Amino acid sequence: MTTTSTPPPGEPQLGSPSVPQPSRSPLPLSASQESQVRELYHKRVRNKCADEVRDFASCAMNHTFTATILCRKEQKAMNTCMMKYANQAEQDAARAEWFATIEQRKMEREEKEKKRQKDEKFWREWWDKDLSKKPVQPSEKR
Repeated sequence: MTTTSTPPPGEPQLGSPSVPQPSRSPLPLSASQESQVRELYHKRVRNKCADEVRDFASCAMNHTFTATILCRKEQKAMNTCMMKYANQAEQDAARAEWFATIEQRKMEREEKEKKRQKDEKFWREWWDKDLSKKPVQPSEKR
């Protein structure tokens, strides 16, 4: 007699498709960081379905609200592809990619800040704006 381990009737099975699996990267991120991960996730899914998205876009190009009716086949193909790749594994891959590029983003931010400071210095020299000088008031010009 073999016994299988099944959870009690009130508890869902972990391997069942109706129960979403938790992320393998449970490190909490801020809202803006989660937004960046989500953008990366959507970009990855769109890239995998680029052909279907392009077909639907070309079909819907000259249509307004009738595009959903006239381009139903292309829309269904696009949605099927998106659903195929929109899963927890892809979210985990996007999160891993986000963590892998932390240093790159930090360097880009530092370079952008250096460029901003350089530009600000240039424009202050160009417009002859010296912050150490006190601005002349109209009443003091006499």
